[in-house]
Amino acid sequence: MRRSRPPAPTPVPFSPRAARAHRESLGLTPEQVVGAMSAHGVRLLATHLTAWESGELRPSEREFIALARALWCPAAELMGRPPASLRDFRVARELTAEQTAARIGMGPDGYATAELTGRWAGSPEQSAALAEALGLTLRDLVLRVCGAGEELDQRLHQCVQGRWQAQLPAVAALVPVPRPSLAAVLAALPGEYQVASHWGTGSWGAPAPGAPGPVTGEPAVPRLERFWALLAGQDTGGIPV
Repeated sequence: MRRSRPPAPTPVPFSPRAARAHRESLGLTPEQVVGAMSAHGVRLLATHLTAWESGELRPSEREFIALARALWCPAAELMGRPPASLRDFRVARELTAEQTAARIGMGPDGYATAELTGRWAGSPEQSAALAEALGLTLRDLVLRVCGAGEELDQRLHQCVQGRWQAQLPAVAALVPVPRPSLAAVLAALPGEYQVASHWGTGSWGAPAPGAPGPVTGEPAVPRLERFWALLAGQDTGGIPV
């Protein structure tokens, strides 16, 4: 039986235009750039670089990091878009998966699984270490690294309906902060949004004739945004919101 090969890694986000612009701003030729890349352990022909700049080829992760160092620019500037995954944030910091795993105190296999699945299951200490190592905020970790924004918003919707205690375990699995902080935030949401729903209405119905309009301000903010705003006032375990 023939063994199946593991799937090829997703290419690193790369902007050919940004790479060429950085090279030209330094007044370097392709030959000079690949020469500088060799000092970082990557040896290529100048034709490889011109193929990257034309969009014909794309660099591997290792080549991408060496190119950023040769061009003396932050790796994120060569991506052409903001980092959108755990791997992207790591590469933007010019770290290998093994280096990142060691920094946060996680086994290489466990960290590789997190990158592959887009699900973060680290301890609070590992979450804080990851945020520090990769420059992540809680929003980055939950929304961009794990892609859990829709699920979190659905959980918050249930909290607004007055069932926040039942949602606490699920929200805690998505947002790695101390549970008392989450409990305080989730307990505050129903009062804010239900007050807004009742303002000027008759028993949850349409606005009563002559009643003032709804209060503008915090209750009109989308649930996710209000959640982050409230959480910013709590102990988040050292991870910025």
